[in-house]
Amino acid sequence: MQQTALQLILQAGYVVKGALLLLLFFSVASWAIILYKYRYISVARKETAEFLAAFRASRKPDKLYTTAKRHRLSPISNIFKAVYSESSYNNRAEVRRALRRYSALESSKLEHYLGFLATTGSSTPFIGLFGTVWGIMNAFRNIGTTGTASLAVVAPGIAEALIATAMGLVAAIPAVIAYNYYLGSTRGIVVEMEDFSEEILDLVAGKSGND
Repeated sequence: MQQTALQLILQAGYVVKGALLLLLFFSVASWAIILYKYRYISVARKETAEFLAAFRASRKPDKLYTTAKRHRLSPISNIFKAVYSESSYNNRAEVRRALRRYSALESSKLEHYLGFLATTGSSTPFIGLFGTVWGIMNAFRNIGTTGTASLAVVAPGIAEALIATAMGLVAAIPAVIAYNYYLGSTRGIVVEMEDFSEEILDLVAGKSGND
């Protein structure tokens, strides 16, 4: 069966082959991103939990800063590390602005590559549809050329159409599922960052000794 599918792909026209190659690129790239984001978010969650446990156990800024340096993928520890390592602040408003700035940077890191998954999920079905339409056009062209609608005449064009449709769905479905899952995970971490920002604000502002 795999050989039959491969033979059909090899016998397809150049336009359909081009569409299939483009779909293959999107599929491989999206799966690479899916695996990367899974590891990244998993480690970020684990390190965040460890840093929060250390924060609850001790509110000593210097000790927490040392702990934060060991948790490089945790957004919360990165925010604390960045804000705490800056020079002293004049007031709480400056600390709050720094928190917003670094929170935005960490949010950007979490959302990195998600746009490609969204693009894959929205565009690959249309690329597959283009290959489908082209394959059907070839089937009708063969009918017009031969003057008959036998299976041997229309089968190559219909096969091209079905393969293009299938490849478009194979590329799109995992990308859409992963995008929605990782977007939800990212939003959860962002909410956690926002909730924890007030505690960082109190700790860092207390270090500077300014209100």
